[in-house]
Amino acid sequence: MRLFLLCPGRGSYGKAQLGTYQGPSAVLDQLDAFRAGLGRPTLREMDAADRHGARFHVAGENASILTFGATAYDIEALDPNKSEVVAVGGNSMGWYSALYAAGALDLSEAARLIETMGQYQAKNVIGGQVLYPTVDTQWRPDAQLSAAVDAALETEDVHLSIRLGGTAVLAGTRAATKGLLASLPKLERGKRSYPVQLPLHSAFHTPLMSPSAERARAELADLALSGPAIPLIDGRGAVFHPWASPQEIFAWTLGAQVDDTYDFSATVQAGVGQFAPDAIVLPGPGDTLGASVAQALIEIGWRGLRDKADFAEAQKADVPLVISMTRAEQRALVV
Repeated sequence: MRLFLLCPGRGSYGKAQLGTYQGPSAVLDQLDAFRAGLGRPTLREMDAADRHGARFHVAGENASILTFGATAYDIEALDPNKSEVVAVGGNSMGWYSALYAAGALDLSEAARLIETMGQYQAKNVIGGQVLYPTVDTQWRPDAQLSAAVDAALETEDVHLSIRLGGTAVLAGTRAATKGLLASLPKLERGKRSYPVQLPLHSAFHTPLMSPSAERARAELADLALSGPAIPLIDGRGAVFHPWASPQEIFAWTLGAQVDDTYDFSATVQAGVGQFAPDAIVLPGPGDTLGASVAQALIEIGWRGLRDKADFAEAQKADVPLVISMTRAEQRALVV
């Protein structure tokens, strides 16, 4: 199988993942040694907790490395006799994981990048992020919901943080975030009420993060980036091929990637459009990206997808369109 691998963003590691990453793993061994050397809880220690605690597992200084560790653990498990990864992308912090997955960073340098950016968030949440849907219950674009988002973006200090399939991630200052929660039309979808604020998330991918980007460019100036071994698709839908300039990758990674809109939908659409994979694979803990990926595919009618029902039918095939490594029956297809 030809696979397009998509790495999840920070905060994806939830209570369902507790206890998952306790087995033998050279990747986890190295990451645990890295964290122990910094005097911080190791991944296995955090994964072995009795319960998932928001202020511990979701805090930026832990959430980022937990998500990366889970992703790297699953990449380690991929069976090259069953599949070939032909392109790599990610959502938000998942871009850092994608750099590792594509071979642009080795494990230790990827861990250093992720740890550095995660530690900037320790007791330093800047503004906030708010989720709001732009599709109907069948995952088709909804003009009325999109208009509500467009109106919100006219508000001072509100920015489009991530275009996440059928969800707009809006972000801004604390005051602007509070205003979004009050002004966006209330909406119920399943068990979730919108608008909803993401806990302990800063206003990522907005100008509020420019000081962090500047600091990172100075502190990580020696980051050992190289051209990727596998084509790497960024949060604009642009492709870094193996001959790409490391300086160009660095400039985007610690520039616009930090303080401008991350267009995950464009990442997905570029990946399927340019590389025609047999399936998209979501390494752990990326199962929650499934709906966003499907909505991005529906938007362009990939393989005739028109709505949620079409996607559900496509998932019944021997090789589903989206393979989640969190789901045992799908994991077995690639490990």
